[in-house]
Amino acid sequence: MKDEVVVIEENSKAAMQRRGMNKGASIMDLIFRCVAIIGTLGSAISMGTTNETLPFFTQFIRFKAQYDDLPTFTFFVVANSVVCAYLVLSIPLSIVHIIRSSARYTRLVLILLDAAMLALLTAGASAAAAIVYLAHKGNARANWFAICQQFNSFCEHTSGSLIGSFASVIVFILLIFLSATALARS
Repeated sequence: MKDEVVVIEENSKAAMQRRGMNKGASIMDLIFRCVAIIGTLGSAISMGTTNETLPFFTQFIRFKAQYDDLPTFTFFVVANSVVCAYLVLSIPLSIVHIIRSSARYTRLVLILLDAAMLALLTAGASAAAAIVYLAHKGNARANWFAICQQFNSFCEHTSGSLIGSFASVIVFILLIFLSATALARS
């Protein structure tokens, strides 16, 4: 009889520790989601408002660079906006995981959707990074000239938005690892 009581007490202590660790993981999940929202929203806004106009010979002839001149940058803005909207919509599930740390199926759904959003975010950021690299360095064999000497502000904004997007990619990777660890513990 005493042995059974001791085993039950040990099992309940282990279960309480697991619940506490899952609750901590759920709180970190919510924090990571908020950080990723800031990164993707900031990247989308920064890229979406990027434009610069340079006078050529007179004030009537001007060169203009906008983000929507390049479809890759448009894809970048859309991808960051979609991922940001997904993160905002996933916040309630993250809060549910704080309240009910033993929820398994919703964690699994979030892991799968997080992986899909990570792929979308990585595709958008990588495609935009290739164009930003060409804007900075150019390509002599293709006769593409570096435009960042002329459009300095445009290049600064696009490079800054890439930093926020790639930071969100890292946060998403951490988020998936955290959710998978919490799912394995429950």
